[in-house]
Amino acid sequence: MDKKQYLDKRGKLVNQAQKLIDGGKAKEAKDVMEEIKKLDTDYNEAAKAQANLKSLEDSKPIVDIQNYSRNVEGKVIDTVEIGNIEKPDMYNTIEYRKSFMNYVLNGSPIPGKFVNADANTKTSDVGSVIPTTILQRIVEKLESTGMILPLVTKTGYQGGVSVPTSSAKPVATWTAEGTGSDKQKKATGSVVFAYYKLRCAVSVSFEVSVVTLGIFETTIINNIAEAMTKALEQAIISGTGVGQPKGVLAETVAEGQNIDIAASKEPDYKTLVDAEAALPLAYENGAVWCMTKKTFMSFVGMVDGNGQPIARVSYGISGRPERSLLGRTVVLNDYMSNAVPTADTVVAFLFNFSDYLLNLNYNMTVKRYEDNDTDDQVTKAILLADGKVIDKNSLVTVTKKTSA
Repeated sequence: MDKKQYLDKRGKLVNQAQKLIDGGKAKEAKDVMEEIKKLDTDYNEAAKAQANLKSLEDSKPIVDIQNYSRNVEGKVIDTVEIGNIEKPDMYNTIEYRKSFMNYVLNGSPIPGKFVNADANTKTSDVGSVIPTTILQRIVEKLESTGMILPLVTKTGYQGGVSVPTSSAKPVATWTAEGTGSDKQKKATGSVVFAYYKLRCAVSVSFEVSVVTLGIFETTIINNIAEAMTKALEQAIISGTGVGQPKGVLAETVAEGQNIDIAASKEPDYKTLVDAEAALPLAYENGAVWCMTKKTFMSFVGMVDGNGQPIARVSYGISGRPERSLLGRTVVLNDYMSNAVPTADTVVAFLFNFSDYLLNLNYNMTVKRYEDNDTDDQVTKAILLADGKVIDKNSLVTVTKKTSA
């Protein structure tokens, strides 16, 4: 009985029992209800049996099992070899790893079964194989990424997005009884976002993809993700806006919100004070300092007129250093130059990164495909993005001039 037949029959029995109850025939109705219970039990049992049968159909027996017989000391012993099952790595066993440790620490020889025992090679000439688990890590130069991206405002609108903006605020005026005030125009503009494609692809030859460790593939994917993050953060800081997002430093600051320092000087206490003074009070909340670590360290040890340190490094609950200048959070980055500038260069700036909008039209996706001409295995990541400052009034720059 399928589900439809079961439901139809049950519905008819329920209607029959209801009519008997309405007619005052409670005993007959009780008999029908017992029949309904039996119908439910039979259907549930049949459904369970069907599910069990389905699970047996889906289970796959082990295939490619071959039987071999060998003669050991006059007795025939059956052995079974299961095909398509990878043999265990003897260099990854506890026994070998302990032997290797004793070899390194004490000079104890590695057991013969782990070394080359060929007749043409002396055991004393054979080097020891490093355990597999020690090799499964690729050491690379570390880069600092992922500090700017979490701070910006991210959206995911399809087809681009236009953000309305306004620089004009209405003004309230006091009026006498029975009089009105002038009507004021609210002028608005907009910031329009486009599409820019960011792509990173890494190709590995077919031969390398076959013989290398699985950790190699994982490292490639991590490298690609890190490269994409670095490119996004670089664009957020200094993108040109041509073929890529427009960065914070590509904006023209509001009048009076840039602090110049001479080429022969370095940022000092007065620089910080002047920058804080240039930051409008309405934008003070949420603004952070952004600079390189070298620039920040130049403030360490510097004190104000009362002998209080300008720069502080404290440690939060997570144990990570938290840096501040005059009580304001500092976000370090490697996207601003430490070198002596050949042109006027922003060496530090104040900004509320929530005023930067990063629109991801197509979120980062990692794909793998094979180049049919070369058989190379290609791993790529791609996304569509654009970004702009939607409110630059929280931006205060410190610019080092090339001339006095």
